[in-house]
Amino acid sequence: MAEYKDSDFLETADSGTLKLIARTRELTREYYFSDYEDTEKREAILRELLGGIGENVEIDTPFHCDHGNNIFLGNDVIIGINCTFVDNAEIRIGNRVLIASNVQFYTSSHPVLSKERLVDDWKEKGATFFRTYARPIEIKDNVWIGGGSILLPGVTVGENSVIGAGSVVNRSIPANCVAVGNPCRVIRTLEEEA
Repeated sequence: MAEYKDSDFLETADSGTLKLIARTRELTREYYFSDYEDTEKREAILRELLGGIGENVEIDTPFHCDHGNNIFLGNDVIIGINCTFVDNAEIRIGNRVLIASNVQFYTSSHPVLSKERLVDDWKEKGATFFRTYARPIEIKDNVWIGGGSILLPGVTVGENSVIGAGSVVNRSIPANCVAVGNPCRVIRTLEEEA
């Protein structure tokens, strides 16, 4: 394997990971069916589910994640309907962040070359038949991510930036800009009004 080392890959089918995913599914289901007005119960579920959560956080349902404990949310965060967080690595979201509906965060991926992606003797190793790696995603303060956007492993979105609806963010986006498209590109620099 030219591009990857064995230490780059995650074991996604070990018993500890599978138990964590099962518990996460229970908590997201409980959150989904909780009374929207029972804010105390909903907050308690999120505090158990997530790695860290600030004040004034609203997560609409349905909400999907793999581990939950790799998701860290700042203060004043809104996450819209039907968002998915594949959190094999950390997803860190700053303060005053708006995430529209159907946004997807993918920290994990697989090698492109099949000889690097697939494991020939996977049954003997007691592993999965494929290799997975993960890179963290970070969203800085004051960011707005438009509906249906997809954020890929290892990206950072800088402070005050806006990601246009339907964008595929495959590389980091600097602070103070509007970026859109597939692949996502900066189309405008923002200057705060005095």
